[in-house]
This record gives sequence, C-alpha cells and structure tokens, in this order.
Amino acid sequence: MPEPVRPEFLPDPALDREAMEALQRDIADAARFADDLRFDPADVSLDTPGMGFDAGPPSETALVAGVDQAFLDDRAVSAIVVSRGDEVVERTYSVTDLSIPYIPGLLAFREGGPIVDALATLESDPDLYVLDGSGRIHFRQAGIATHVGVLFDAPAIGVAKRLLCGSPEADVDGRPAGWRTPILADGRVDAPPDTTIGYAYQSRQYDSSPVINPLYVSPGHRVSAETAVDLVAALCDGYKLPEPTRLADAYADEAKGEVAADE
Repeated sequence: MPEPVRPEFLPDPALDREAMEALQRDIADAARFADDLRFDPADVSLDTPGMGFDAGPPSETALVAGVDQAFLDDRAVSAIVVSRGDEVVERTYSVTDLSIPYIPGLLAFREGGPIVDALATLESDPDLYVLDGSGRIHFRQAGIATHVGVLFDAPAIGVAKRLLCGSPEADVDGRPAGWRTPILADGRVDAPPDTTIGYAYQSRQYDSSPVINPLYVSPGHRVSAETAVDLVAALCDGYKLPEPTRLADAYADEAKGEVAADE
C-alpha cells in the first residue's frame, strides 16, 4: 500500500486560497520533472506481457495505476485500476465527501483528499500513476498529478482533456493520430518563458467529423515531459484516453452505480 512520503503536502481544503497557492509553489519546488524510473520507458507496450518491461520476471515488471473519479451528489467516488500490461491486477475505490467546489488551478484541494483515501485501500504499490488532470501544465506547475506524485514520491503523469494554461507550439486543430506538439510556458505559468511543460498529443482522430481534440499530457513527478507523452502514446489502445485512465474512468462509473444502488 502506498503511503504519503511528504505528509506536509496533504491537500487541506480548509486552507484559504493564498495558502493553497503557496503550498502548490512549494510542491512545484519539490517536484522533479526529469526521469527517475525503475523501468525503461522505451520498452512500454500494451501488446506484450508485462507491458514490455523486460528488466525482470513478471513479478518484477512495472505496475501502472490509472486514477479517475466520478461524482455522486457532494461526494467523490475515487477509482484506481492497477494493470500489468493488459492484465488488470487490482481495482479499488473509496467514497469521500467533497469540501469545496471546483476552482481552476486548485483541483487537488477538491479531489486530492479523495484520491489519497482511495490509495489507502490499495494492496499493490504502483510504479507509475496516470491521473485524469494536469501535472506541470498548471499556473504554479503543480496540478493534481504533481501534487499526488510529490506527496507519494512516485512517478506520475497528468492527462487532461482541456488546456489549463501554456501555449501550444503549433496549432492543434484537426491533427492526425499520433501527432504531438510541445506546450510552452507563457505569462500565466510560474516557469521561464518557452519552457516545455507538457505536450498536446493527438491520441485518436476520425477521417471525417466530428473532429477529436488532443489530450494535454504533462509530467507530474519523476518523469520528463518527453517521456510522459511517450508513455501515454504507448498506453493508448485505439481510444482517445490511455488505457490506465480509460479503465479507471469506466470503473469509477461502475462504482458510482454500486454506491447509488446500495442507498
């Protein structure tokens, strides 16, 4: 079971906005947006057992956790699906009351606590977390993937459906599947101008309408922007979302249905 390594970074929804933003800057300072992985990302593939992590026998290959949430009234149903390649090895969820509304840039203070509660129910200890949300593509370089990654000192990637901040290096409209372009820091980001803080990645596209928009992939902790988008590309399997978050999204909805049915 993963446990917080930096408990001082536990998301506290009781903080005022100024204190939340200050904590995020401290988290960004503690984050490492460079590769520090126990596996070779070049070996990742959904087509082979163990996702292609060939450094050891199956029991030693990497575990990837997808994290997503569904909502029921004023509660979050936080779901985690842990996979080894195309094999799901664990699914778990928790239900947590929400304390504050959604505020752009402060998502972790609304949903981070519920995610921590769900992680506390895990039996496995994932090597990589893929979260629905941003990592370094964030005003203070500390989106929910950075917050969770630093809190647990674990490699983490954020995969968002919308661009929170930063500027794409190239126009993203109507691009073919597999296309990518850097997202560069702009005046809204606490990073040197033109720093690559993530990528727009076109995971899937139709030949005709409706056009699918790209994903926005960014490092959370212990992974570089370039490796983050490479991993997401390797984890996509014909759907818009990468398999970890696609499975977690589906399980969150399933768990939400179970909770509602029991009430």
